[in-house]
Amino acid sequence: MKSTFNVLYYLKRNAIRKDGRMPIVTRVTVDGIIAQFNTKLEIQPTSWSVKMGKVIGHSTDNKQYNAQLEQIKASLHGIYHELQRKDNYVTAEKVKNEFLGISEHHETLLDLFQKHNDDVLKLIGISKSAATYQKYEVTRKHLQKFIQLKYQITDISLKEIKNIFICDFEIYLLTTAGCNANTTAKFMQFFKRIILIARNNGLIVIDPFANYKIRLTKVDRGYLTQEDVEKILKKQFVTKRLELVRDIFIFSCFTGLSYIDVKNLTDKNIRTSFDTNLWIMTKRQKTKIESNILLLDVPKMILEKYKGKSPNNQLLPILSNQKMNSYLKEIGDVCEIDKELTFHLARHTFATTITLAKGVPIETVSKMLGHTNIRTTQIYARITDSKISNDMQALAGKLQGIEKMFRI
Repeated sequence: MKSTFNVLYYLKRNAIRKDGRMPIVTRVTVDGIIAQFNTKLEIQPTSWSVKMGKVIGHSTDNKQYNAQLEQIKASLHGIYHELQRKDNYVTAEKVKNEFLGISEHHETLLDLFQKHNDDVLKLIGISKSAATYQKYEVTRKHLQKFIQLKYQITDISLKEIKNIFICDFEIYLLTTAGCNANTTAKFMQFFKRIILIARNNGLIVIDPFANYKIRLTKVDRGYLTQEDVEKILKKQFVTKRLELVRDIFIFSCFTGLSYIDVKNLTDKNIRTSFDTNLWIMTKRQKTKIESNILLLDVPKMILEKYKGKSPNNQLLPILSNQKMNSYLKEIGDVCEIDKELTFHLARHTFATTITLAKGVPIETVSKMLGHTNIRTTQIYARITDSKISNDMQALAGKLQGIEKMFRI
């Protein structure tokens, strides 16, 4: 960010020496804030021009004094521009300290972000997921590109992160980066967490997010209807590849497990419970919350179909998430389903079509999904057309006696 910079010299008249000479002091000003230091040069006040801020006279000594003053000024200007280039956070005190060789370190945003991400990387599989690390990394890279584009620098001091920086970054995400409103809001949340770390560690005092509100727009989560699920179930695929992807997708539709939780399933997760039925008993990798799901007939048949065909004791030979989603789009086209099929859509389908629409209480669904808060489950608690139809037909049956009393 641009700042004003000025260097001038004056005599320190209250520090007169015995021979009448006075020290020449350097005054550095950045954005109206002053820092001063002694040049170690002393002259007679009669040889000093207050107006020009330099030594007057044509003697060899006077010329040498002016040459030294010019060297100091040139050096200060060089330091100022280098600090601008490096981290864009420049103060008069910092320029002075750099000139005098006094180290003054300011923590920078991207440096702190990188340190944080390195820590998250070490915790993958312990308390963090690879997906979380990836989201932090993408946020850091967006910030890096924004800082380079906006300020032509490689990093910026945390002390210079102000509300306008945050607002400008949001605009960058929505325009240049082409992110939608909710994706932008998510990136801003990850950015805010880094700023919170900076505050908690005393690297900044004022919270630049204090007057900034992150807004997430409510989105109608996609899901498959009963008819959609049946279409996919009945479809005969010509390739084993699509058949495998269909089977694992359907498995998720009837269990509500996310991609990573399906991938992590082993024999140890299939247990006979108190009701003598087989259950999937696992912990969600994302939240470490227990998720216990009754093994229905359809997913049970899929497990039998692929028994012993997976490496590393996995129950299902699942492909990478990227390949699964790529092949699911192909399945959607083949089955003529006018929705974008993704693996996570299966989890939404379990919540909406397989359970809630069939009358399973939301508290039960929340427990099976491994949600930490029932409000998360309420996102899926939409009333489907089929649910309305079933409920109204049930009501009609209960009202039949009253209808017979009515005579037109």
